[in-house]
Amino acid sequence: MRVLDCGTFVAASHAAKQLADLGAEVVKVEPPAGDGTRARGPFPGGTFDPEASGLFLYLNANKRGITLDLEKPESRPVLDRLVAASDVVLHDVAPDRIAARGLEADRLLELQPSLVVTSITPFGLDGPKSGLRAHDLNLWCAGGIAFLNGGGPAAADLPPLKVYGQQAGFQAGLNASVASLGALLAAQQSGHGQLVEVSTQECLVSILELAFEHYPYMGISPSRLGRKPIQPLDFLQCKDGWIYICCVEEHQWRTFLELVGSPEWGEMEIFGDRLQRGTNWDALEIFLNEIAAEWTVEELYHAAQARRIPFAPVSTMGDLLASKHLQARGFFATVESPRGHAVTVPGAPYRHARTPWRLRRRAPALGEHTDEVLRHLGYDASELERLRASGAIG
Repeated sequence: MRVLDCGTFVAASHAAKQLADLGAEVVKVEPPAGDGTRARGPFPGGTFDPEASGLFLYLNANKRGITLDLEKPESRPVLDRLVAASDVVLHDVAPDRIAARGLEADRLLELQPSLVVTSITPFGLDGPKSGLRAHDLNLWCAGGIAFLNGGGPAAADLPPLKVYGQQAGFQAGLNASVASLGALLAAQQSGHGQLVEVSTQECLVSILELAFEHYPYMGISPSRLGRKPIQPLDFLQCKDGWIYICCVEEHQWRTFLELVGSPEWGEMEIFGDRLQRGTNWDALEIFLNEIAAEWTVEELYHAAQARRIPFAPVSTMGDLLASKHLQARGFFATVESPRGHAVTVPGAPYRHARTPWRLRRRAPALGEHTDEVLRHLGYDASELERLRASGAIG
């Protein structure tokens, strides 16, 4: 399976990463100045290095990389040869720039009738908002998730919040990879390729779960505001971190009180059942935080777990990296930059018994495989020199 990754930031790069990790031969196309993720970081020691961006290294391992300025006329024949040798073309180019970069689906399908062309855009390729550009912040708001995320009941004055990082792009990329595989199977059966269109907004709306269904069924708009009707169902601060407490069933509540020495406030009428505990959570939370402050996260978690009370530690990034469970499963992998910097990244979130995932190659240096890939397409040294002189390749 041959994939041409013409991504500009996270979404298409992540889609192509999923396919590369499954064994596809992926060529990453970057402009001569480099992909935008090279400037995002994080960087070793906090020092800017476009060849050592942790985000770029994570997204582009298992790919070969070339430079090609898709907006230069001299690049069009090169792109066409790359397309003719590909099964899937992935991009997240803004709708008003698709034609300028030669990535129109109709044109590409004329070159390769069995091709799958996957386009990821903020709002799709048609509709009133299709021409709008958007960043991660815009998309989480457009997808409705920011309205569900934020300060919570005790912080009604705080605004909605987007999710950390570039998660909208990651969600869109994951959907695009699955959709591309489905279209590729169809092409193998019928001989006919197609355009696969992915709207990032629609990817986010599709994971709203019951928060969305409450509205068409009941006319209710769930939000981050408002008090939970039952408690305890919240976060508590221990000596060394946070823990999530969930003991809303009466037997869980009674067992928890026994665990912490059956304090007298546990018998107060205002905490008599889970609804009253919800109504009077402001008072109960004070008592529970005083209890939690006497324990470490691990102590309270294991003590509760042994009594079948569903608590959960709130993992930090350091906790995850040090997780004995994830280490025992060999989840993390180490990738190197072209300059030799090593960084630990998440591995594949799946296992194949017969064809296990592995890191076949590090992420490419800028333009590292340009000559190799283009020579394979038939370009000789003089043609490569001409393309460099025109600025089409770096």
